[in-house]
Amino acid sequence: MLADLEARHLEVLGVRTRYHDVGSGEVLLLLHGAGPGASGLSNFRRNVETLALHHRVVILDLPGFGGTDNTLPEGGLFSAMGFFVRAFLEELGIERVSILGNSMGGGIALEIALRAPGLVHKLVLMGGAGSLPVFSPMPTEGLMRLFGFYAGEGPTLEKLRAFISLLVFDQSAITNDLLDERFRASTRPDVVANYIIAKRAIEPLWREDLSSLRQPTLLIWGREDRVIPLDASFLLLKQIPNASLYVLPQCGHWVQWEKAEAFNALVLEFMGRD
Repeated sequence: MLADLEARHLEVLGVRTRYHDVGSGEVLLLLHGAGPGASGLSNFRRNVETLALHHRVVILDLPGFGGTDNTLPEGGLFSAMGFFVRAFLEELGIERVSILGNSMGGGIALEIALRAPGLVHKLVLMGGAGSLPVFSPMPTEGLMRLFGFYAGEGPTLEKLRAFISLLVFDQSAITNDLLDERFRASTRPDVVANYIIAKRAIEPLWREDLSSLRQPTLLIWGREDRVIPLDASFLLLKQIPNASLYVLPQCGHWVQWEKAEAFNALVLEFMGRD
């Protein structure tokens, strides 16, 4: 399926936007994280085929990533990205959606659910940003490597390897092909010149009234996550009324890649519940 999956393009708020759209049924929107070289299909390559057997899966490249222009509306990171994603869904005519967000994508999903609760059916937050660790010091080692990638001498393959190695527990999951693909994407001249993520305030969504969220919410975390640590899930679990938490052992931040089979099964079981 992936070999035949053609990219589509749409203008959203004046931004040329790349996305993929496959399958049928209830819409599941996949939002990737902020790591250098990230894109929708790159992050969720091991999940799309299985999820699309049961749902219409929309995989978006967020502004400044993949094939989408490096332009974002004014505002903090989550509010600006959330505004953009809602405009994207409106352009597609999607009025009801479940959102699966990884890392930054999890924070964006939370933002959308808070601002437009009638739009969002269910939430899956995987190592999701926007919360605050209860025990772990911040910023984490992973976040420091993320925000240092474009600093100093600029992006290098060694910096990328050091960051990607923190995404997984099992280092054999990182291939040279993956590194090469991510490095090419991370060195887009427009992104190197203006890395949007490093220049936006990151809103503390954990301070919002998360108790107002009525959507069924699945929190998925790798126990050994070194980017958004496991204890960042605790405030979300406590405050979101219909939230449940599933923790995978011997697993890092990139659950959807490292534990793809278990991850896919968890998401499909959760999406299939009444």
